[in-house]
This record gives sequence, C-alpha cells and structure tokens, in this order.
Amino acid sequence: MSGRINDMALSTQKTSAHATIILASGLSQRLGQPKQLLNKNGKALIDVMLKLAVTTQPRVIIVIIPDHHAIADAVTDLAAQYSIIQMVVNPQPETGMAHSLYLGIEALIDASLPVERVLIMGIDQILLDESHLTALLASAQAVVASEYHSWEHTDKMYLDDHSIPNSSAKRIAGLPLVIDNGLLRQWQSALTGDKGLRHLIRALPPSQISTVTNDQLSYDIDTPEQLAYAQQKGWLDKQL
Repeated sequence: MSGRINDMALSTQKTSAHATIILASGLSQRLGQPKQLLNKNGKALIDVMLKLAVTTQPRVIIVIIPDHHAIADAVTDLAAQYSIIQMVVNPQPETGMAHSLYLGIEALIDASLPVERVLIMGIDQILLDESHLTALLASAQAVVASEYHSWEHTDKMYLDDHSIPNSSAKRIAGLPLVIDNGLLRQWQSALTGDKGLRHLIRALPPSQISTVTNDQLSYDIDTPEQLAYAQQKGWLDKQL
C-alpha cells in the first residue's frame, strides 16, 4: 500500500503547477562548437533536453539561447509541436549564466501563469533523465538541488576508460534544481554576471534545502576531451 501512496504522491507533485527554465545560451568556447547542437540518438541536445522537460508537464518551458540560427531553428521546430515552449534570445551570453536566468525569470513573470515552483535545467548533463526530474519535483522544500561529484576533468581521465571519480573530490549542489517561485523572484535582482543562485542558496537555513543525489550528473560537456569520452561511451553520437 505504501508503494501505491508514494507513486500517487510522485504523480501529484509531477503535475503540480511548475514552470521550467532551460539555460542554454552558453557560447561553448572551451568546446569549440555549440554544445546545444551535439547529437544524442540522432537528435540535437537542445531537442533532447526540451523533450525531457516536456515530460514533467510544466505550465510553460522558457528556454534561453544565444543568437544562433541553427539553435533557434531547432527550438522553433519544437515550439510548433509543443505550445508551452517559449524561446528567449540572450543578446549578451558572454555575461554569464546568471543573466540568462534573469531573462528567464523576466519571461516567466511576463507569462502571468499561476506557478508555484520553477525547475531550472542546464543543457549538457547528458545522462539526466525523467526519473531524476520527478524526484526533484516530489520534494516540497523551498529549494531542491541535485547533488553530485565535482570531478577534476583531466586529459588522462578522459583518455583512460578505467578512470573513476576521485573519492576525495568535493560534492556540489547544483542544476537541475527546483525552487519556490516567490523566492526565485525575490532573488532576481541579485543575479548578475556569473553570480548565480549558488551563493544565495547557501545562505538559506538547512531546513529549507534538500538534495537528490545522482552522480551521473557529473558528466557534462565543456571540453573536447569530455566530448570524446562521452562519444566513446556511446552517450553522444560520434561526429561524421
């Protein structure tokens, strides 16, 4: 019986009034190519992440992108299929992730939808799945963050298939995360440059924060070495 109750609770939380903001305006300077357009199972990564966000049944999905025609075209095609998708172009992506989030909050305010919480996602955690997002949304805390290792991504690690995470590496609480909409609006004015949510979240009392652990989220794509490793493992398609 308890299993059924838990399943019902998860289902209720999953369909609660939430919005999603996807931060996808990075310039991928270290990678040397737009990570939004990397392919996973024949689909652009931005396509994959948008469809993943759709599975959580949000009121709206606001995706922040750079001024890039191919990325905009991919989002436009999906928005034609899913009316909840709204695209916002960040004209100054070099200013940092915080500005992208600021624009996302502004677009959410303009949407004037009854939203209790906001799911915030990045674009390059390639092993992110629906079950993790469901777990984040199942908690009623003011902030529910993802917890995973912060790994040192050395060239050797990505060339050695026997590499393992450093057990002494610190753990971080980061994206994706779910945050109370009212709290997010209060913090909007503090979002400048690279000053994102992390320092604001750390200032909250522990009673208002919870985490969902998933070390697969340590795998993100910022460098050519990381991309090569992900392709070697079959997590991303190899480029022709």
